[in-house]
Amino acid sequence: MKSGRTITDQAIGSRSLPDLAAFATVAELRSFTRAAARLGISTSMLSYTIKRLEKGLGIPLLHRTSRSVSTTEAGERLLRTLAPALASIEETLDGLAQQHDHVTGTVRITATRQAYEAVIRPVLGSFADRHPDARVEVSIEYGFRDIVADRFDAGIRLGEKLADDMVAFKAGPELRMAVVASPTYFERRSPPREPRDLAGHRCINYRMVAADAVYAWEFEQNGRPIRAAVTGPLLTNEPDVMLQAALDGLGIAYVLEHEADVHLRAGTLVRMLEDWTPSFPGFYFYYPSRRRVSAALASLVRILRERHVET
Repeated sequence: MKSGRTITDQAIGSRSLPDLAAFATVAELRSFTRAAARLGISTSMLSYTIKRLEKGLGIPLLHRTSRSVSTTEAGERLLRTLAPALASIEETLDGLAQQHDHVTGTVRITATRQAYEAVIRPVLGSFADRHPDARVEVSIEYGFRDIVADRFDAGIRLGEKLADDMVAFKAGPELRMAVVASPTYFERRSPPREPRDLAGHRCINYRMVAADAVYAWEFEQNGRPIRAAVTGPLLTNEPDVMLQAALDGLGIAYVLEHEADVHLRAGTLVRMLEDWTPSFPGFYFYYPSRRRVSAALASLVRILRERHVET
């Protein structure tokens, strides 16, 4: 005869809230190692905690292999109920802390390295000074993530690539691209004078992870946009690699102006087609409009807005 109790009822009756939260963290990150790091405990202790929870329930919650971790059908059912409940508890605790001007918790952000350097890194010191018991967790990646489904609090992307149904604000200055190469590259070649001349040069290509496509360099002059599909000896999804390849004399790279600036001033890179690369909207910070904002995220947003107004 069935008892009528749900898997969540059984879990709550069998174990403590920290055990359930530990399971939710492993299920979210699909890794005992990463979950243990986030929770601040050893991997062996976390494994013991999950086994204890499963033993109390009498049913496995996770599939484990040497390469991956995933939820069982029962684990997925539990997670669907547990995740919003834990989020609600965390939001309530944040609210109580905010009432006493004591901000705790973690702000999880997805961003490219360039976005992190331009937006988050400059304000981390101020955020840490104001809220020593809060922290920022940044996941550096170049593909687009669904921040709601993947349980991020916020993201940073270029203005023209914002997600729908998000609160967004400009969090940095306008940007420009720069077409650059090492002087040694031009010892036996003539610099391109317009985008179509790039067809005769070795160029460092960029693969867009989200679209799984090779990026066509974008130019504009007098309001006329041009896209140039270039070829060359290297294709990468990491802008730092592109910049270093240009410094090594491998070919011409298309990078953010401020990242090449120190090398341009030093003369280790030269710039071309400058009239064809106007500025464009910079990075935007965004977060879900339908989710309650935690005290830690609200404080980070205030600091970012203050900094952008000042700059």
